[in-house]
Amino acid sequence: MAAPVDPSSRRLREAGDFPYRSELLASLSALILLWESPGLQSEILTASGEPIDQPAHSALRHLAAGQPMRPSDLAQAMGTGPSNISKILKRLDAAGFIDRDPDPDDTRSTLITLTPEGQAAARHIYDLGDAMIAQVLATWSPRDIARYTELTKRFTADAIAAAEVMRREGLSHPR
Repeated sequence: MAAPVDPSSRRLREAGDFPYRSELLASLSALILLWESPGLQSEILTASGEPIDQPAHSALRHLAAGQPMRPSDLAQAMGTGPSNISKILKRLDAAGFIDRDPDPDDTRSTLITLTPEGQAAARHIYDLGDAMIAQVLATWSPRDIARYTELTKRFTADAIAAAEVMRREGLSHPR
């Protein structure tokens, strides 16, 4: 039988692990994998004493950003399937965080919304995110934070616009 892996011994991915030609893309890949890692998120939540598991946190974040949502849309946003989303929603329902209402556009489906308790739990999750970024940027100057924020906002807007074009036309391949 294999010995259990100590989570603290796992090396997090760095930009140099990705063989992109673009240092920016390699850095973004490392960052996205870091922040979106369910394992790392679970470890941070556990170390922080959070009572809600990582998938429930993710569902609350998505619902707070775009409710009401059909369970199928939430599953797609979270990259999971109907069975898993059903289990997550049962936990959120048991905690009193969600309401399920008939979808007026499709009587076979339901719409999920946050209850006031769910909204408070989601707000807490966003507060945790704010605390995480504050910890990351603790040694940065206010000027550096402002500059990075402005460039990130610009990059995000350009990436969203480019994604819309790529959806329609696909990628233009470099020659």
